[in-house]
Amino acid sequence: MTLNEDIDGYWQNYIDGKYCDGGAGRIAVTNPGNNNMLAEHACADPADLNRAVEAAWRTHQSAVMSDMLPAERGRMVREMGSYLLTHLDEIARVLTLEQGKPYFEAAIEVRIAAGYFEYFGNLAATMGGGSVPLGNQHFDFTINEPYGVTALLSACHYPVFVPARTLSVALATGNCCVIKTPELTPISGVWFARAAAAAGFPPGVVNILCGNSQDVGAALVSHPLVDHVTSFGSVESGACIAQAAAKNFIPCVQELGGNSPSILFEDANLDVFQGEMERSVYWNAGQYCAAMSRIIVHKSRYDELVERAVAMAKAFSVAPGIEFAEIGLKMGPLDSDSQREKVLSKIHEAVASGAKLIVGGKKLNMPGSFMQPTILAEVQPDMKIAQEEVFGPVMVLMRFDDEAEAIEMANSSPYTGLAAFVFTNDISRATKAAHKLRVGHVVINGSSIGRVEIPFGGGFGRTGYGRITGPEAFKNYSRNKNVLLPIG
Repeated sequence: MTLNEDIDGYWQNYIDGKYCDGGAGRIAVTNPGNNNMLAEHACADPADLNRAVEAAWRTHQSAVMSDMLPAERGRMVREMGSYLLTHLDEIARVLTLEQGKPYFEAAIEVRIAAGYFEYFGNLAATMGGGSVPLGNQHFDFTINEPYGVTALLSACHYPVFVPARTLSVALATGNCCVIKTPELTPISGVWFARAAAAAGFPPGVVNILCGNSQDVGAALVSHPLVDHVTSFGSVESGACIAQAAAKNFIPCVQELGGNSPSILFEDANLDVFQGEMERSVYWNAGQYCAAMSRIIVHKSRYDELVERAVAMAKAFSVAPGIEFAEIGLKMGPLDSDSQREKVLSKIHEAVASGAKLIVGGKKLNMPGSFMQPTILAEVQPDMKIAQEEVFGPVMVLMRFDDEAEAIEMANSSPYTGLAAFVFTNDISRATKAAHKLRVGHVVINGSSIGRVEIPFGGGFGRTGYGRITGPEAFKNYSRNKNVLLPIG
């Protein structure tokens, strides 16, 4: 099935309730499915960024959000989710064209994004405080208040899902927002502006702009009127953001890179494991922070797993994502040629270090940022490919002798800490492994990191900090104020 690729040729930023051009001109948005220019987007400069932050700050100072009944805010947040669902086909099509993922993946992304607005919209009315007993001379109580202006630096691999996670909870807790969309995939962000306006949020509550990360992104996280920052991306960019925000003592929530291990014990059900591999390893062309890309297999199951993995990888169809409307073993391009070259470089380095390339490892001879689904076997824990996040369609296979070695191998990467997956039919072994793995999220006999209700975010090591889902997220987007009242 091929969907119409025609979209508007030019897209604008959204500041203080108005669509506007950018002081830095325009940037070209490329379709990674054919490397043709898809459209142009307004490119903000630091002056545009300053206007956006000042608009959010004025709106926060007006108390229009904090004075609103939490239930009313919640209703408006839920309406944003409804707007996304109403326009699902249109959003998914543009998302596929600018990022490359299969259309069916894009549609799922939009549905999940809408679920965040529904969930946090429902939670808005529960944003209460508490009281502290201090005898009969004082009455003490706490209030949860929004930070004020919260900034989000979005990510190119999930340009709908990532902003939805932050925007939904930020608005539900009464904050005003400034979102910097990624240069590679800025177009999808416009639907959040449209959704906010349709839901009735006043001008200045939601501001969305695209600009150069070195100029606009840096100015955003260090702006004196920004009270809170959320970012998604590499460890290197996360460190720079944290340092810039620290100069103004701005709190951050960060979800950074991950090299999530999957441990396959000898008693695991390989049929179940294969099903999870199909849904995880090459999803979004492997550009997924919690992909099951580093697989640690018991020696007794290694050969059989290799055989299954090879058959699976070879069964994948690779083509422009807009051609894939139905769910299946299908993969689109990476989101850019530069990302593909980074992944191929890591594969070549691994082979030079002794890893065995058994499937793929090459770019495809067709227009677009395509490469083959890849499998590397006989990988050793100290190899760079096993230590760092690959962020591409590469499965890394390692073998272990006993449980202690498996845990040691899993924990050996500084990027292990986001999530881990354990496959075993022994609940005692699974629980023991969950305790010993240095990660923030453990999944037993599955690959999904869970729904919005489950706390997820930065974990151990270099994977970030702070929860962005579940009730715990409310704590990261509001601050606690204590009031002591004499009554004696």
